[in-house]
Amino acid sequence: MRSRYCAFVVLDVPYLLRTWHPSARPADLDLDPAVRWTGLDILRTEGGSAFHQEGVVEFRAHYVHEGEADSQHEVSRFVRVDGQWTYLDGQNSGS
Repeated sequence: MRSRYCAFVVLDVPYLLRTWHPSARPADLDLDPAVRWTGLDILRTEGGSAFHQEGVVEFRAHYVHEGEADSQHEVSRFVRVDGQWTYLDGQNSGS
């Protein structure tokens, strides 16, 4: 989760696509360079250890866009593929 957040910060589209679950991966990703990510709060986790194949992360990611501070609150599901964690999907919980 933290590595994907960092990839959003530096606009690393190849990493984001590589760590997206194959069944849900978009063909391309167009990130807005005007969004400045300013912080990540991990609110809750389930599973996700070395012994699990699935995990859940609830987070709040803070950002500034066009001078306005806001945040994205999401509950994300991750699944291992060939030993690597991949982002499957998420439920946006609003700001």
